Amino acid sequence: MVNATLAPETTERAAHDDPAVGIRGRDRHRRRQVAVAYLFLAPTLLFFAVFLVLPLGFALLLSMSRWSGFALGDIDPVGLDNFTGLFADGSTFLAPILTNTLLFALGTVALALAGSVLVATCIDKLRFQGLWRTLYFLPIVTTVVAVGNVWKYMYEPGGLVNGVLNALGLGSVAFLADPDTALPSVVVVQAWASVGSAILVLTAGLKSVPESYYEAAALDGAGPVTVFFRITLPLLRPSLLFVCVTQFLTGLQSFALISVMTKGGPGDATNVAALEMYRQAFSYGDWGTASAAAFVLFMVVLVVTLAQLWFFRRKGEDA
Repeated sequence: MVNATLAPETTERAAHDDPAVGIRGRDRHRRRQVAVAYLFLAPTLLFFAVFLVLPLGFALLLSMSRWSGFALGDIDPVGLDNFTGLFADGSTFLAPILTNTLLFALGTVALALAGSVLVATCIDKLRFQGLWRTLYFLPIVTTVVAVGNVWKYMYEPGGLVNGVLNALGLGSVAFLADPDTALPSVVVVQAWASVGSAILVLTAGLKSVPESYYEAAALDGAGPVTVFFRITLPLLRPSLLFVCVTQFLTGLQSFALISVMTKGGPGDATNVAALEMYRQAFSYGDWGTASAAAFVLFMVVLVVTLAQLWFFRRKGEDA
C-alpha cells in the first residue's frame, strides 16, 4: 500500500529530473506561446495581407502586363516591355519626368531643412515657444488643395507676390505659366507647407542638447557661429537625418500639390512620377505602364533613402 502511494511521486520526480523530459516540456510551452502570439497578431497580419501584400503582388503582375483597367481576363502578359518602354528613345519618363521628381525632392529638402533649422534655432531662444511652433505647424493641418489654390492665386499676375514685386519696381513674373519658373515656384510652396513638421522635430532635438556644452563654449570664448557649427549642428544629426529622409520621401511621392497648382504643366515642366502614374492609369488606361513606373519610383526612393542613411552614419563615425 505504501509502495503504491509513493510510486506516482517517484515517477513525477524522475520525469522532472530527466533532462529530455524538461526540454520537451519547455519546447511545448514555447510553441504554445508562439501560437498565442500569432493568434493575437492574426488581425494585423490579415490586414497587411489584404491591403499591402495582395495589392503589391497585383501591381507586380500589372507591371509585366498590358491592361486597360476593366475585365481581369483582359490582362495580357508582356514581360519587361513596360519597363523598357519607360526608358526607350522618345520616352519622357526619364527626362523630364523623373528628373523633375528628383529636382522637386532636392529643392524641397534644401529649402525646408535650411528654413526649419533657422526658425527652430530662433524659436529656441524666444518666449512662448509653444505658440510659435503652433503657428508654423498650421500649414501641416491645412488640406493640400486649400494650400495649392491659395498659392496659385498668389502667383497670378494680379496676385500678392507680383503685387509686392511691382511695389518694389520690378516687373511681373508668370510663375506658373513659365516653364523656367513653374517647378521652383511649386518647390517653394511644398517647402513652406512642410517646414512646420521639421521645426517640431528640430526644436525637440535642440532641447536634448546639454546646456553644459554651451556654457563651456562661452567660457572658451566661442562665438555664436562657432557654437552653431561645432556644437548645435553635430548634436542635431539624428534629428536632421529624420527630417531629410521624411522630407525626401514626401518630395519624391508628391502628387496632390502639383496636380492642384499646375497639373504637370506648362508642358511637362512640373510633371513628376506620381502624377505621370496617375495619368497613365486613369487618363490613358495604361495600367501596365503606370505599375512599372511605380516600381521604378520605389527603387529610386529605396536607393535615395539608403544613401542618406549611409551618409549620415558615415558622418557620425567620422565625428
